[in-house]
Amino acid sequence: MSTASFLALALAGLVLVTFPGLCAGTAAAHRLVAKKCHPSGTLEAPSTGHICGECCKPGHFYPKYQCSPPVTASTKAVMTLNNFEEGGDGGGPSECDNKYHLNTEHVVALSTGWYANGRRCGKNIRISAKGRSVLAKVVDECDSLHGCDETHAFQPPCEPNIVDASQSVWDALGITGDDVGDYPITWSDA
Repeated sequence: MSTASFLALALAGLVLVTFPGLCAGTAAAHRLVAKKCHPSGTLEAPSTGHICGECCKPGHFYPKYQCSPPVTASTKAVMTLNNFEEGGDGGGPSECDNKYHLNTEHVVALSTGWYANGRRCGKNIRISAKGRSVLAKVVDECDSLHGCDETHAFQPPCEPNIVDASQSVWDALGITGDDVGDYPITWSDA
């Protein structure tokens, strides 16, 4: 092995050890895409909070985003699980139609920038992961500007690269068990 090849290999290893999120296929790698969209400010959670696993931490500051990364034919994103039914963790009814949706429907909420002031409401997007793809209808916004209140189920603002999907979307993609929660996907307008 030449010295140049050895140095290149050593440097590549150092980068992957230093930045483990760069390893392909991780949700952390897909979060790096969000770095192209910079926070537009912060939101301070109330000093007294609601207690749940996903809830805002009292007094903690959360980044807010008005933008999302550019949409391409294969937009990298992180898919999260949302319950769109009444009483579910999605908060109130969906922004697009002011209705709740069954978790058996292929529906999603998109981060504020991708939601585009409702321009994607009622439109299908194609979500791909694990060699499968599924069409899902945009029915809601995953609010990247507001949160930590009852309207937002006491959750922090969404990151700018979130596709918040119903259980049926996860099922259609064959993502189960411990993989459900945060999962790297790609999506495009259908």
